[in-house]
Amino acid sequence: MTARSGETFATGRAVSDIETLLAGPVPAVGPTADEGEPGTGEWSATEGEGFRILPLWESDGLVGVYGPEWNEAEEAATGHLADLVGELDRRWGGHRTAGMRVPIFRDLAGEPMPPLYRALCDRDCLGDLAVWGPVAGRWVAVSLNQSDGDAPMVIVAVVADRPVVELDDRSTPAGEPPHGGGE
Repeated sequence: MTARSGETFATGRAVSDIETLLAGPVPAVGPTADEGEPGTGEWSATEGEGFRILPLWESDGLVGVYGPEWNEAEEAATGHLADLVGELDRRWGGHRTAGMRVPIFRDLAGEPMPPLYRALCDRDCLGDLAVWGPVAGRWVAVSLNQSDGDAPMVIVAVVADRPVVELDDRSTPAGEPPHGGGE
């Protein structure tokens, strides 16, 4: 669950949240840490070396939702992301996509990867990223995510102080940093 549980999606509010995130601090170094809402502990942000991740919206839970109702929920979530991406494209120009296939496989294999991608995998934010940048000297990304078929769908935003690039699917030789992710 995120701190956005129960909120109705609004493109304007999501854009405002991204602009606030873009203008706010991003740690240059340090460990990755999740933030939770006081009292509930629901996930409200994650920050780490060079990035912040913020949930923008969370759908209703999908336990016991099947067939047409599940398809409608998925179409609504996909529509929310498309509306958001469309508005950000209008503001900042066309986005590019950074796929999550390589980070998912690296995660499953226990291989190293840049802190941003490690944090996305750890939060089950496995949807491909729509990326813009640099915007005000930073990179912005959004994605739609679902950890399993019963879990709510979640739209997240990322702001990074380094390029958000698709990870290379080549193996990383021992002793070298992983490719991509602004390293």
